[in-house]
Amino acid sequence: MDKYSDLRKIASKLRTDIIEMLREAKSGHPGGSLSACEVLTALYFKEMRVNPNNPEWPDRDRFVLSKGHGAPVLYAALAEKGFFPKEELMKLRKTGAMLQGHPDMKGTPGVDMTTGSLGQGLAAANGMALAGKLDKKDYRVYALIGDGEAQEGIIWEAAMLAAHYKLDNLTVFMDHNRLQIDGLNKEVMNIEPIDEKFRAFGWHVINIDGHSFEDIFNALEEAKNTKGKPTMIIANTVKGKGVSFMENQAGWHGKAPSEEEAKKAIGEIGGVING
Repeated sequence: MDKYSDLRKIASKLRTDIIEMLREAKSGHPGGSLSACEVLTALYFKEMRVNPNNPEWPDRDRFVLSKGHGAPVLYAALAEKGFFPKEELMKLRKTGAMLQGHPDMKGTPGVDMTTGSLGQGLAAANGMALAGKLDKKDYRVYALIGDGEAQEGIIWEAAMLAAHYKLDNLTVFMDHNRLQIDGLNKEVMNIEPIDEKFRAFGWHVINIDGHSFEDIFNALEEAKNTKGKPTMIIANTVKGKGVSFMENQAGWHGKAPSEEEAKKAIGEIGGVING
């Protein structure tokens, strides 16, 4: 029996919700939301200590979506976890609605940090982790950055700080799908060898298959057992994962599906749900 079958079903639900909310909004970012479904599922439905009935619980684990344009996957996870009604998903990006194009900590239960300007989320996660150390709290801080986002200088300033202050309560995932809005990372601004760069900055680095729950949980356990330095988990993923015509296509970085495309996409994802 597949011990991760329940989590796989949740990841498929998140993918369906992402497609449906973007179809309804007629704008948004499907590619990098679909690629992060397993990571968000693992964090919110098994790993992280959170309470949907008390979103600001002081001792909760924190999560920062540094690649804020991937908001649909975070919203789908928060709704599925029970932080707010799933009906809110269909109001994505609408004027006055709870769920805007980037996460807003003042307007959305469960969002720990407002993000959007690339690179700043990792710096904010550093602050949370450092505060936890200073306050002698045992909560952990998790963040998700994009590989294109690693082209931002602030990422490397934050990387230096996290290592300098030995933030071993900080675990960061990189959604390494190798594509950004303008094409391949290696053609826009090559970031490789990204693992060696973070090691050089003083991080513990783990390379995984970002769609494998076994890899994700093994890496999370290794991160918790790593002392004296932050951990970067490079999650090798497929942009647009789960939808054949979106996979590995930079054009789906920030384009909403049409009614027909959404129906086809949900049909493919539904096939995963139904086995």
